[in-house]
Amino acid sequence: MNDHSMLKTGAVEPEEITPDILSLRTVMVNIQMVGTPGTGDWVLIDTGLGNFEGSIVEEAEKRFGKPPVCIVLTHGHFDHVGNVKELADRWNVPVYAHRDELPYLTGKEDYPPGDPSVGGGLMARVAPMYPNKAIDLGARIQPLPEDGSVPGLPEFKWIPTPGHSPGHISLFRERDRVLVAGDAVITVKQESALAVIGQEKELHGPPMYFTPDWDLARESVRRLASLNPGILVTGHGVSMRGEELTASLARLARDFDRLAVPEQGRYVDKGTN
Repeated sequence: MNDHSMLKTGAVEPEEITPDILSLRTVMVNIQMVGTPGTGDWVLIDTGLGNFEGSIVEEAEKRFGKPPVCIVLTHGHFDHVGNVKELADRWNVPVYAHRDELPYLTGKEDYPPGDPSVGGGLMARVAPMYPNKAIDLGARIQPLPEDGSVPGLPEFKWIPTPGHSPGHISLFRERDRVLVAGDAVITVKQESALAVIGQEKELHGPPMYFTPDWDLARESVRRLASLNPGILVTGHGVSMRGEELTASLARLARDFDRLAVPEQGRYVDKGTN
């Protein structure tokens, strides 16, 4: 299957999670617009793959009629920050991320390269082609508040979920137990192009080919399971909720090494015993 067919299949597609949370898929990566249309401020979580600035702005204008108060990043991997510079400049808004993610967002440090040796499918095999260079957001980027609060989203708290990246975060709202997990857990086998194109729903750990610390990733999944979320929104795949989510997340937390950690790979020795 060629790149054009993947792009065509993965055009920006909306999924309404709750009345105030809209998830948009940019090819293979989700972003979230959080806020009730017509009633106040809103926040953009992640910005997806590059070259989707126009589609994101169009959807934002249609839904809210105004820019967000800020952009919050779950982490700084290329597929989550692809439009962040353009959007932040266009809207003149700050960007927030965990302090441990700032070196990768201020041009100081590159991410570890993708690892094709983990196996699992085409998406893993082409991992060395994925950009891992730092970007520099300059004065736009700010550290998230240390108290766990999320600017612009008073009902949410950010949860540290490192492993997939050093400063990865997830966001949780107690009222309806919505969890925006980023890539700490995902609902598609991201290593497989066929699974990604078909959006086959199944709970997984973070993408194997781009996760350098499996010890921290394991702890993060168990931390998320302890929240007992009722609705899960992820960086890759469709949403999951209810009993399906409860059972799947408990199983993943319990059997993480067997279900999530690759049998081989550049970073596996750091996270398995």
